[in-house]
Amino acid sequence: MKKVDQKVADAYFREKNRYMLVYFAIWFLVSYVVVAFADSLTEIQFLGFPFHYFMGAIGALFTFIVLLFVNAIVGDKIDKKYGIDDERNKEIGAKNMIDH
Repeated sequence: MKKVDQKVADAYFREKNRYMLVYFAIWFLVSYVVVAFADSLTEIQFLGFPFHYFMGAIGALFTFIVLLFVNAIVGDKIDKKYGIDDERNKEIGAKNMIDH
């Protein structure tokens, strides 16, 4: 197996962690900030419901599901950018454990 250069590995994990921080910020905004400002958001209507109610009932869940898909797509692109090949990993994993 080829050894990964430390600089490449650091850049890979730095990029992955940067995206994770963005996802956590969106999660925090949707989960906590909208709830914290619920009183001021009651006057805003979205699909006939007060905005804070919509976000608590449907919007937050929808946002989390979208974030899961975005994370999968972006993660695959980052993996390809740094040469992580899923097919090669399956090939290596199918061999005898001693070959690792």
